[in-house]
Amino acid sequence: MTNKDYVKIFKESGALLEGHFVLTSGRHSPSYFQCAKVLQNSKYLKLFSDQIADHFNNSQIDTIVSPAVGGIVIGTAVGISMNKPAIFAEREKGRMTFRRGFSIEKGESILIIEDVVTTGGSVKEVIQLVESFGSTVKGVGIIVDRSNGEAQLHSNQLALATISAVSYAPDNVPNELKSIPVQKPGSRSLK
Repeated sequence: MTNKDYVKIFKESGALLEGHFVLTSGRHSPSYFQCAKVLQNSKYLKLFSDQIADHFNNSQIDTIVSPAVGGIVIGTAVGISMNKPAIFAEREKGRMTFRRGFSIEKGESILIIEDVVTTGGSVKEVIQLVESFGSTVKGVGIIVDRSNGEAQLHSNQLALATISAVSYAPDNVPNELKSIPVQKPGSRSLK
């Protein structure tokens, strides 16, 4: 599949939104990929998770770890496709941590799965968390890389769709975007 095919799926699913969005990274954008909208369709969830699993099948993965909230659904589906445990990390007091009884063991080989990245900040936090346990990140799988490939998070990284999505630093938002009410559909609260 091409980037165009993935964007078409997002558009047809109502998952590619237009307006004024503050992304999880804090950057502002006129577009937003709401992966939850497309992943509610089991056909696409299976398609995406199988493609990611196929790419990493030879990587000797022990556990799938995803950042909450966006990566949970696709991470779980990749875990099912690979027949591996799938857990997630979430923020507590501003730091990524394992809660809900989740943990990993020293020496485990971990695959990190995320839905969308712009800067990759959440994935970087999960990589640090995994490494703090003495485990190894074997790869990073992403549905949509909005950075057009600039967010290089791991040497074994797969993005199903790599696109150039416009985003702006908070102090550099153009007037035409400033005139549109801000929406924050991501997993971090709007400040």
